[in-house]
Amino acid sequence: MTHRLAPAHVIAGGLCAGLAAANVERIGAPVLLALPAAAAALALREPTARLVALALVAALAGWWWGGMRLEALDRSLLTAQIGRAGRATIVVTSGPRTGRYDIRANGVVRVFRGAEIGEPVELELPLGRAPPQGAIVDALAVVKEPRGPSHGFDERTWLRRHGIHVVVRLDEWRPVGRRGGLGGLGDRLRRGLARAIAPGLAGERRAVLEGIVLGDDAALSDGLRRDFRASGLYHILAVSGQNVVLVAAGALLAAWLLGVSRVIGELGALAAIAAYVLAVGAQPSVIRAGVAGALASLAWLTGRMRDAWQALLLGAAVLLASNPYLVYDAGFQLSFAAVAAIFMLAPRLAARLEPFPLPRTLRIGISISLGCSLVTAPVLWLQFGYLPILGVLANALVEPAMPLLLGLAFATAGLDVVSPRSAAALAWADGWVAAYIACWARVVGRLPFAQIGSTRGLAALVAIVLVALSVRPRRPAG
Repeated sequence: MTHRLAPAHVIAGGLCAGLAAANVERIGAPVLLALPAAAAALALREPTARLVALALVAALAGWWWGGMRLEALDRSLLTAQIGRAGRATIVVTSGPRTGRYDIRANGVVRVFRGAEIGEPVELELPLGRAPPQGAIVDALAVVKEPRGPSHGFDERTWLRRHGIHVVVRLDEWRPVGRRGGLGGLGDRLRRGLARAIAPGLAGERRAVLEGIVLGDDAALSDGLRRDFRASGLYHILAVSGQNVVLVAAGALLAAWLLGVSRVIGELGALAAIAAYVLAVGAQPSVIRAGVAGALASLAWLTGRMRDAWQALLLGAAVLLASNPYLVYDAGFQLSFAAVAAIFMLAPRLAARLEPFPLPRTLRIGISISLGCSLVTAPVLWLQFGYLPILGVLANALVEPAMPLLLGLAFATAGLDVVSPRSAAALAWADGWVAAYIACWARVVGRLPFAQIGSTRGLAALVAIVLVALSVRPRRPAG
């Protein structure tokens, strides 16, 4: 990894800064008149001046584009229909999420009361049967306004930041088809992967597997979901770089076993990463990990050094260019804060742990978990009002099992094509790994003081961390 400030870092960093700035103030075309002057400064011979000019060009371009995207996200035809009912054609774009009183899902209203719409919405259905992801339904729909602030959650603001301005209640519906295009391909890949990673499994073990491999915790019980949060293990239910690394490694291994060239293998890895991202959906952690994995393959294909910071900044720029509001999103903040902690803080913590008689692998694992916990703590507190304080312990117990679970899951998916019986045997073994992870989530999550949710507890925790960081262990003599 290189730490030198390169033009690629400057461009990606400037774009991210400009895209984020659009949330504060949106600029129009007149401000872009500054671009030619900034671009002209690129001709300067002084390297520092050229980098500053490059950052300014990227920031202005990102700022302008961010304003354009926010205007598009804020546009809604359905807000004028709030309180009205009518026939609608709707595409379901996510799996159903069952709550206490209703079922929720994401969707796109194609037609409402005979008018072409094409607007994303939050779907609300009564408890019971729900349409699957990718279904096109004809429904009797009622357009409602999202709920305002209640019990610490502002549904209206949260949905608006995802380009959704209304909730559509479906009182009756019937399927009339399935979506096509990239969305339809992603739906088929997701269904196939969900089926292939856990043949023969059901219940909690299958739910944990789907949560870790697909980033979908909808099948988990409310109690187990709370235990994952309280134990500090909830992050493993989001697709991470580890998942993408194993997908790419599987493609390279298959290429090696087939005796094809490394170039074909790297191209296969790129295709596998793209298919995996399509299958699991465009979550912030998925896009970040997918961009990093794709850049790693491209770096090998082009004979260049891998640059982790460039991958991180480019992933952020891709996400913010799609939706600048994501800068407020907890998933975006947690994902990028955790990776930045691994790059910057974890090596320093590992160095401070060297005097302790610990195996190197355990020392590195503790430093990564502690670094991520420290950096993401403000995000968790500000976004959710709680902090898991036993996360380092829980991760030390669970992280060694993660590569095994993911490796078995992807091996099961590959083997299911040629030998379903062998795949079922692998899935059975992987189910025990999933049970092990769920067990520790329960044990740690239900310990006294597993998490804190008061300002007094937060103050005590901060004091303890500061004291711990101030202690310098003595190195052994000699």
